[in-house]
Amino acid sequence: MEANRGQNGIQLLLAAEQEAQRIVATARDAKMARLRQAKEEAEKEIAEFRAQMETEFQRKLAESSGDSGANVKRLEQETEAKIVHLKTEAARISHDVVQMLLKHATTVKN
Repeated sequence: MEANRGQNGIQLLLAAEQEAQRIVATARDAKMARLRQAKEEAEKEIAEFRAQMETEFQRKLAESSGDSGANVKRLEQETEAKIVHLKTEAARISHDVVQMLLKHATTVKN
């Protein structure tokens, strides 16, 4: 009877161990399923965010490209105005500059 009780105890321990292993395996599987789900949700959010950022970038690019022609034309006009101004100033003072250079070149200092 004593041996029978010991045998039953061992059987109970083995059954408890198997039950514990089953519980741990179930928990591990549930954890892995949650991790996969979290990863899929994160990838979905990343894809949505990336698409949103790409759309915003393309919109800003289109806005700036549309103004590009106007900016180029405005810059060309400003540059041309500055060139005309510099040529006018150069023509206005060129005689004085030539006279000053001739004076310094022909004056002898002791």
